[in-house]
Amino acid sequence: MKKLGIIGAMECEVKIILDALAQGGNVSHTNAGGTIYHEGKIGSAEIVLAKSGVGKVNAALCAQRMILQFGADFIINSGIAGAMGAGLGVFDVVLSSDALYHDMDASAFGYKSTEIPQMECSDFPADNDMIEKIKRVFPLIPESAGHKLAVGRIASGDQFVADKNQKERIKEICAPLCVEMEGAAVAHACFLNKTPFVIMRTLSDMADDTAESTYNFNEEVAANLSGAILLELLKQIR
Repeated sequence: MKKLGIIGAMECEVKIILDALAQGGNVSHTNAGGTIYHEGKIGSAEIVLAKSGVGKVNAALCAQRMILQFGADFIINSGIAGAMGAGLGVFDVVLSSDALYHDMDASAFGYKSTEIPQMECSDFPADNDMIEKIKRVFPLIPESAGHKLAVGRIASGDQFVADKNQKERIKEICAPLCVEMEGAAVAHACFLNKTPFVIMRTLSDMADDTAESTYNFNEEVAANLSGAILLELLKQIR
């Protein structure tokens, strides 16, 4: 790996890594397409970091530019999500085995729900080597104590899921471990550019009728856990 791209949708999802870059010094900041890309090193790892903004289009544009303009040859999309998988709770962590869009529906034309018309792939596979690296790092950080790490499907859509009926529908059509708003778009861009990726999400809520009331309270703590995992991971990169 020559250069690692790290994408978070919101300020809280990139803050820990941005602070670590600043401490290392020699950081450059480039405004490209309305997004600021921060380049520098953490340890021996060369990094480009960006806050993409919320939603699939923002995330895909950010990943595409990271790869083509800033030379990222691996992408990690880090942040928070709503729990979907059985046995998972707030502050557990999910790594993507694959990612897809739960709101892609061309079934009127004979396609399956989540299937992207005329594409060879609709459930984009993540990089297994990086998954194993993060699994080894997870128990090393104090913040992980008492929390689970699971590997499975992540589903993305341009909705904040806060309704039990919506949650059950998503579980029925694609059975993800968690749901969020950017990961599959990052995965989609990486797939088309032949760039390996992984999505890492700390669960901030249960993606049901309690989500709106618990999300804001848990948002920063969940994002900080993802950030702590990334920092420990970067220490291992040589």
